Amino acid sequence: MTRPPPPGTPRARIPGPQQPPPTYPQIRPGLWKRCLWGGLALWVLTALVTYATRNTTLLPTLILLGSFLMPVTFVLWAYERHGRDLGVSVILGCFLTGGTLGVLGASLMEYYLVHPSLWMFVGVGLIEEAVKVAALMFVLRRQVRIRGIRAGLVLGATVGFGFAALESSGYAFNAALSTHGIDLRALLQTEILRGVLAPFGHGLWTAIIGGVLLSYRRPNGRFHFTAPVIGTYLGVALLHALWDSTHGIAVWLVAQLTSGGLNKELFAQGFIPRPTEQQAHLFTLFSVGGLVAVALFGVAWVRSLARRDPSWRNTP
Repeated sequence: MTRPPPPGTPRARIPGPQQPPPTYPQIRPGLWKRCLWGGLALWVLTALVTYATRNTTLLPTLILLGSFLMPVTFVLWAYERHGRDLGVSVILGCFLTGGTLGVLGASLMEYYLVHPSLWMFVGVGLIEEAVKVAALMFVLRRQVRIRGIRAGLVLGATVGFGFAALESSGYAFNAALSTHGIDLRALLQTEILRGVLAPFGHGLWTAIIGGVLLSYRRPNGRFHFTAPVIGTYLGVALLHALWDSTHGIAVWLVAQLTSGGLNKELFAQGFIPRPTEQQAHLFTLFSVGGLVAVALFGVAWVRSLARRDPSWRNTP
């Protein structure tokens, strides 16, 4: 039996329940929506001012806004919905460092290894998906705790969107240059097209391979290249190759259906000399339909991976 302390003895204070410090910054819901509409308004305003004044110093602003708007919006959406527990520093590292390393690695390898041929797009798909996976692994090399399908989907998509943003800015810059000076119309068309297609390209493909890669990551942080990981990489590279070659495949199909001749040069050239009205309609149908088919397959693949992870619906 314990005796009560003598009168006048100060009693130790028993601490009350403490709230654990948040592991991620509190971001107001809907930030991705404000980023989308605010960024779109700024891009339109910049385009109007640039078109009215012909001020070439605004071109970098126009290119960066148009190239980064959709990738950043989708990264914010993924972070708010499914990745707040991963940390802002990891998200930024995957987007900036991972995207930059991916672009640099792809540029070097494609310069030395890829040459014009019927299999060129397959080589591009294999190289670009490999360098993006390598960039993801580099960013996460010391983040041992990060593993699982959900983390892989979010961070893989983030690396892919970083790659897409930098690549789109390069395409927009090239589109603006012409023999007659700055072609503002071509720049705007390029940014609009790549902005619309951005959610169904690099971000989607790298999300798939990232989800499978991190699902097999060992507790000690080592990456395990199992048969499913390698098979997923090859499948994603094939999706990438089909996406890039849709234009050439459409040209070849139109030539087959309307002229009946097997001309491999049409696939490489990417156009039909003096197309008829029927050929133009068929080309639009095959090219757009091919992109839609590849995109739907990629989205279905991502959804099937997300269903395998029970934490996907329980993220904060």
